[in-house]
Amino acid sequence: MVIKTLIMPTLGTNCYLIADEAAKVCAVIDPGDPDPRILAAIEAEGWTLACFLLTHAHYDHTMGLPELRRALPDVPVYVHPGDKEMPKPFFRIAEIGPLTFYEEGDRVELGEITLQVMHTPGHSQGSVVLRAGDVLFTGDTLFKGSMGRTDLPGGSDEEMRRSLRRLGALEGDLKVLPGHSEATTLDHERKYNYLLKEAMKGG
Repeated sequence: MVIKTLIMPTLGTNCYLIADEAAKVCAVIDPGDPDPRILAAIEAEGWTLACFLLTHAHYDHTMGLPELRRALPDVPVYVHPGDKEMPKPFFRIAEIGPLTFYEEGDRVELGEITLQVMHTPGHSQGSVVLRAGDVLFTGDTLFKGSMGRTDLPGGSDEEMRRSLRRLGALEGDLKVLPGHSEATTLDHERKYNYLLKEAMKGG
């Protein structure tokens, strides 16, 4: 499994490319800008793009999709249905085109890589964490030392606490690749992230 991180320039969103190197197939997670580096990186590696995967549908995670889909109209875009009716300006669904929905427990196969969908509402109704082996793509649910905001449409403090509690209960020191800021680990967050620790206590 190969993972490349591209920081999108507009709002600092982390866009991830995850690939099965042997199969030469990849997915793009959260293309937050129409950044030419995305397709350039895929072409340079000789990968075939299988799908776009969204941790949620806010515009800073989706702004690259209209242009990318003009170049690759047949590549599916996966998003949780909880975000399909998100109002403007947060999600410009009409500009993105057809969507494919995934939900809790669904799996996306990428060569020999399996990405498991964990529904983690709180930041938005359709927020998900994507787990690939010992890696968690946490979107705007869990950040290093923090969590995603809950005051936007579809956000919920209560649901965020439940989602954080679920992540904190996962076994092992999993790698955390968030939607913004630095990578971290689950053990680090369980030890130092006050918001995660409070959620795990039920506070």
